Amino acid sequence: MKYEPIFPFFRGDSCEFNTWAPKANKVQLELCQSGQLIEMQPQQRGYWSATIENTKPGTRYKYRLNDSQSYPDPASLSQPDGVHEASEVVNLKNFEWTDDDWKNIPLKEMIQYELHTGTFSSTGNFDEIRQKLKYFKELGINTIEILPVAQFSGHRNWGYDGVYPFAVQNSYGGAHELMTLVNECHKNGIAVILDVVYNHFGPEGNYVGNFGHYFSGKYSTPWGKPINFDEAYSDGVRNYIIQNVLMWCRDFHIDGLRLDAVHSIFDFGAKHIMQELAEKLDVLSHETGWEHYLIAESHLNDVKYISPVSSGGYGLDAQWSDDFHHAIHTLTTNERNSYYMDFGETQQLSKSIKDVFVFDGQYSEFRKKTYGNSTANNPGEQFVIFNQNHDQVGNRMNGDRLISLTDFETAKTIAATMFVTPNVPMLFMGEEYGERNPFYYFVSHQDPELNRLVREGRKEEFKDFYDNTNNAVDPDSTEAFENSKLSWNIEDNAEKKAMFGCYQTLIRLRKEHPVLQLTDKNNLKISEQGKLIVLERWQEERRLFAVINFEDKEKSLKVQPNTNKPLTRIFGSSEKSWNGPGEITPKSIVAGDEISVNKKSIVIYSN
Repeated sequence: MKYEPIFPFFRGDSCEFNTWAPKANKVQLELCQSGQLIEMQPQQRGYWSATIENTKPGTRYKYRLNDSQSYPDPASLSQPDGVHEASEVVNLKNFEWTDDDWKNIPLKEMIQYELHTGTFSSTGNFDEIRQKLKYFKELGINTIEILPVAQFSGHRNWGYDGVYPFAVQNSYGGAHELMTLVNECHKNGIAVILDVVYNHFGPEGNYVGNFGHYFSGKYSTPWGKPINFDEAYSDGVRNYIIQNVLMWCRDFHIDGLRLDAVHSIFDFGAKHIMQELAEKLDVLSHETGWEHYLIAESHLNDVKYISPVSSGGYGLDAQWSDDFHHAIHTLTTNERNSYYMDFGETQQLSKSIKDVFVFDGQYSEFRKKTYGNSTANNPGEQFVIFNQNHDQVGNRMNGDRLISLTDFETAKTIAATMFVTPNVPMLFMGEEYGERNPFYYFVSHQDPELNRLVREGRKEEFKDFYDNTNNAVDPDSTEAFENSKLSWNIEDNAEKKAMFGCYQTLIRLRKEHPVLQLTDKNNLKISEQGKLIVLERWQEERRLFAVINFEDKEKSLKVQPNTNKPLTRIFGSSEKSWNGPGEITPKSIVAGDEISVNKKSIVIYSN
């Protein structure tokens, strides 16, 4: 397959415009400022091109098809006036990068932080994220994961309704501001992962179907027509997506891409599009000198996505796993509706810590089938886990964060449990200081009918969890967006300050303790007594021993770490320094000691 240029790029003072429009018999470049129409020349397999001298960045243009309607560029790099208006020429090569020494963070060392640009700050743009880089370093974050920034309709959206995958959302600051953010992140030792959507296009401003055969008629997704990766004309679509991946990593210096809902990317061709993306990014990594990651989101519990091609996999680097979240959520909230009906047992949380997938070949009552496979051949660094994320919070009717569903002590215990696993931990913005503001689903479509359909659709989805959905917040309301913004104000709030300090300590332990630095799932032993979990991990002579009590009462037990040496307490969630009731466990233990552990707490010992 030959890979064709798909967006405008500069050669000296001239600009070459390219588009894939196999449905058109004639394509003209419309320069909007002058009204000039320039004939584009047909190339092989539906591509069209035109080279224009003395073109400057900022030039507005559209493509006119068959002497009829003009549309924005499907591969536009900028939509300054929104999804329905003219595209803007951007020179991606004129940014002055200063990150030559950057080499990316190894997956096993990542402490990821998921954020939504629009609600992370009061102004909702990239510059405000940049202003918080010192904060991230103080907390210990070395990787930020940004929800999708592809241009969507309006100014309020999670980002999964993007319709211009190459254009950076104008209300966030556009391409230059994103580059500035990435450059500054690298200078501060922080990697950037970008969430991208290759399973559908958003519903408003979606004109790609006028140009080419972007959509499949064989499959379906919950969000719109699926992308055509394996039918007639799919080469052009695959090229479009491959060029998008390369653009983010090559031109924006993005360190990794989180691939949204890969279970809704359908491809029965000889080489799956996931494998092809991984191969092309490997080539780029060799060229740039640093590794770029592909991280899948999937609810299939299938290691095929992250297994080597030689073993029949697609060769992606890592994937999200929901099972840790589901297990710890149900154990601490007692919710059992919808997909939570499959969880709620302490052993399931233990299994998610040891094996990642709770369902690795078991029958699921919710799915009404057996699903999942074994992770035995995949190290912990290939799995990103979390105790909450944008989906698990935002897809609740009231946008409840886990601390609001439980309590302060439980929230600390949940956090520490995540950090002692051998997997890659990810925080959802605000959890590090106990944010209690909700995170709602929000949109701002210009079409009132679309907004009505979203409102009704969300209420229908909520019925799986709630008996009464009449009071659901309207996703298109300004309140849904504004009330989802982080409250911050950490220094003036004792609870927030304590939680922040707790997270700081846990992250430092994760980074510095030789056992926690490992992502080895084999050197790990775990057992349960009711809602109490005993976890032991080791590396050679070093031991880490944790007792996690999710009971609503104090628990006593005889400790049996696999060492004769004394172990010293290195963390206790009940400590008064974290606004806890005070730690009741001894400062040191040896095998055979009987200890008591506070309710809703975790204590960690080490030699």
